Amino acid sequence: MKKFGKQEDEAEVNMTPMLDIVFIMLIFFIVTATFVKEDGLDINTPEEQNQSNPPPPDEDKRPIAFVIDASNRITFERRNIELASVASIIKGESVERPEAPVVIQVAAGGQTANVIGIYDEALQLGFPRDKIVVIERKK
Repeated sequence: MKKFGKQEDEAEVNMTPMLDIVFIMLIFFIVTATFVKEDGLDINTPEEQNQSNPPPPDEDKRPIAFVIDASNRITFERRNIELASVASIIKGESVERPEAPVVIQVAAGGQTANVIGIYDEALQLGFPRDKIVVIERKK
């Protein structure tokens, strides 16, 4: 039984000094830490050109462009051609312009067979895949 005059005191731990020390250590480590600067990518921005007219495109890099319209006609330099003559055109143009890519512009509704035919002819003539581009023709 408890006696009326005595009460038992519970032990309490005062956390305030410990929190003060933890915050002081945190500030110390933040202030003394060294940060490593990571190397990023070097970006080469284009220089300003004050010319009103841009220079003309390099003739050697002008693309060898074929257009396939919605009615599946193949044109090269505004002339209608057959799929059988694509190889000779690419071969002749690549001699004149060795750096030129082959560009195939396809209108909506153009047959895939014509696109693949031109693509295969360019591959057989030794053009790398990154020099053959197929794009959708805008109206």
